[in-house]
Amino acid sequence: MKSNNVVLVASAVAAVALLAGCGGESGANVSAAAAAPQSTTSMTTTTLAPPPSIPAPVLTTEDVPPPLPQATEPEVVPAPQTTYAALDAAHYFSSPDGRFQCGIVTLASRTEAGCQGVTTPVPPRPEECMINWGNGIRVTNNDAAQFMCAGGAVYTSGGDTIDPPLGVGQQIQADGYTCKSTPDGIACANDSTGHGFRIAPDSNETF
Repeated sequence: MKSNNVVLVASAVAAVALLAGCGGESGANVSAAAAAPQSTTSMTTTTLAPPPSIPAPVLTTEDVPPPLPQATEPEVVPAPQTTYAALDAAHYFSSPDGRFQCGIVTLASRTEAGCQGVTTPVPPRPEECMINWGNGIRVTNNDAAQFMCAGGAVYTSGGDTIDPPLGVGQQIQADGYTCKSTPDGIACANDSTGHGFRIAPDSNETF
């Protein structure tokens, strides 16, 4: 009987020890779980940076296109005159305003181009001129241009009306002479010698 009691007591002690051990382990686990930090999810705010600015391209002299060429106006060539009065190998015409009667005339001894009309200034009358002086200028194939000493109209076809006008910008070329109508008057020159004149109501020149 005593032996059985000893066995029972030993079994009881062993069971108590086993329970104590299990209880201690469970408590430790609970404490560890309590002590463990709670898992948290942190929200991170991400700020998007603005896109980098693109610098403007830098143009060099090689990148700049060359300027467009400027349009040049074509040279204006005076239109030939076709409305002059031809008589006995002569070409008669007038200034646009009708104040000068002009002609390119071929004579037996010479050819000449001249215009008659009132102009200023006029050089002094030479002693050998006994008739109208300074009422026009002529140039011949023999001499330089000179003021005229004449008793009447020389450069006219003799018609009832004044001969056709030479419009500004037009010219007549005949018998080695060229006569042009310009805003500054009528100019005639010998094509070979270069001598000639320009005549207008308030100015004139010989060359």
